[in-house]
Amino acid sequence: MDKSKTLTILKNAFLMEKKGRSLYEKAMDHAKDDSVKAFFKDLVNDEQEHMNILEQQFKAYIKDGKFLTHGYQFDDKAVKAPDILDETLKDKINAASFEATVITASISFEEKAVNMYAQRAKEATDPEEKKMYNWLSTWEKTHLEKLMALEASLMENLWNDNNFWPF
Repeated sequence: MDKSKTLTILKNAFLMEKKGRSLYEKAMDHAKDDSVKAFFKDLVNDEQEHMNILEQQFKAYIKDGKFLTHGYQFDDKAVKAPDILDETLKDKINAASFEATVITASISFEEKAVNMYAQRAKEATDPEEKKMYNWLSTWEKTHLEKLMALEASLMENLWNDNNFWPF
């Protein structure tokens, strides 16, 4: 792939992570409950880490035309969505709240990121680029799973609270 296209992909990835971080920061700032703030803070931190990696790789690619060697190791929490759906968190977010709206909107961000990173990992010829995009895709999939599970739980609470169940 030509250098210009690779750099454009890195820029777009960085921007996508920045938008996600901004959205999570707004939700964190808006949240009243400490457990909800902590949930969004974790997402802010992850997105910032991704931005840092993308920025480092962008600079390296501009300078040398190749990606930096990076470990891209996962700890146990990265490969599966942690159990964030404890009753405390679920009960602190109302299904019709700003935080719930952020969760719903974030699902689209995270789906786009998973797909973009997975596609780029398939297309990449540089082994380090391939590793990086696989790593990012896995992380974003973890975010997606967390958010989808939380959204489903919030909807279930809403249905229960309003007797929407047909049975």
